[in-house]
Order: sequence, then C-alpha cells, then structure tokens
Amino acid sequence: MDFMQFFDMLLHVDKSLAVVIQQYGTLVYVVLFAIIFCETGLVVLFFFPGDSLLFIAGAFCATGDMNLLLLNVLLVTAAVAGNTLNYKIGGAIGHRVYTHDYGWLNKDAMRRTHDFFDKHGGKTIVLARFVPVVRTFAPLVAGVSEMPHARFQLYNISGALLWVVSLTTAGYFFGNIPVVRDHLSEIVMVAIGVVMIPILLGGAWRLGRRMLRL
Repeated sequence: MDFMQFFDMLLHVDKSLAVVIQQYGTLVYVVLFAIIFCETGLVVLFFFPGDSLLFIAGAFCATGDMNLLLLNVLLVTAAVAGNTLNYKIGGAIGHRVYTHDYGWLNKDAMRRTHDFFDKHGGKTIVLARFVPVVRTFAPLVAGVSEMPHARFQLYNISGALLWVVSLTTAGYFFGNIPVVRDHLSEIVMVAIGVVMIPILLGGAWRLGRRMLRL
C-alpha cells in the first residue's frame, strides 16, 4: 500500500474500518487516535470524519472487534491533546491570524468559528465538538482570544468526554441496526441539529431581549 492509498483509507476510515481492523489488527487504535488527534489539533485536516468515525468505531466494539473502554480512553485523550495543541498554536500566532495571509488557514471557517465563539463564549469549546469544521477551529480561536488555560482545559476535557463517549456508546447500541448504518450521515446531521436548536433559540431570545431594551 503506497502513501496515497493509506491516506485515502485514513480519510474514509469511517467507511473502511473493517478493512483497517482486518489488515492492522490492534494497530487500529493507533490509526483512530491519530485521526482524532489530527482532526482536532491541525486546522488543515478539518475535513477528517470525526463524528461518523466515533459512531462506527462504537459499532465495531459491539461486535467484539474492539474494546469500548479502551477505545474511549484513547480517543478522549486524543481529543483533549489535539485541542490543546490547537489552543497553543492559536496562542502563539495571536491576532496575526486575522491580519496575515496564512495559506494553510481557511479564513471563512475561521470567521464562522469566531462568530460562534462571540455568541457562546467558553461553551463553544464544548458545543463545537458536535459541529464539524467548527470543532477544529474553536480551540485555535480560544488560543487567539487568550482564554485562560485552566478555563480552556475545563471546557476541553468536558467536551471531549461528552463527544467521544456519547457517539461511541450510541454506535455500540445502535450502529449495527441496518437502517441506522445505511443512513448514518443523515442521522449524524439530525443529531447535530437537535443539539444546536436550543443553542440557537437561546441566542435568539437573548438578542430579542437586547433589542427590546433599545
């Protein structure tokens, strides 16, 4: 297997996890750790399939191919470490991120995340875990905004636990149901919508109150 084939397998590992397990055995844990770490820690890899990967990995735990407890410990650690790296990068770059032209940085995604961060503050680090792309840029914005490290880690660890454990556990119990497996992308999007609805309603309510005071 050449590098491009291996990278393609990593990129689509949510659809080819069975092949990864068959070919690499217990090294699948290393592959999964690397994917979650890179998706959360390196903004250039924001397109890695975190949500569906966690769900399907949980489903393979139900069939005995992987251990759910070990999987959760490793992937929570990867998610926390990845966000911490991203936070440190944001702190090192500072506000230059908005004024300099970094070819590796998606400015549109950065602006969307900054707007999200302005609306929800530190909770963004937790909530963004369930929003693709935003979750990769949120810790970078936190670093740029100089969020206190202890406060960041509180949200970081809480969000990692909630994100990893909820999706792998859901996959463990429901991932092998045919209708769920065949419509995974749609189900993930609906789940994200359910999470976001109360957040958006809360933001609209606060905006309405501010407008009434004017």
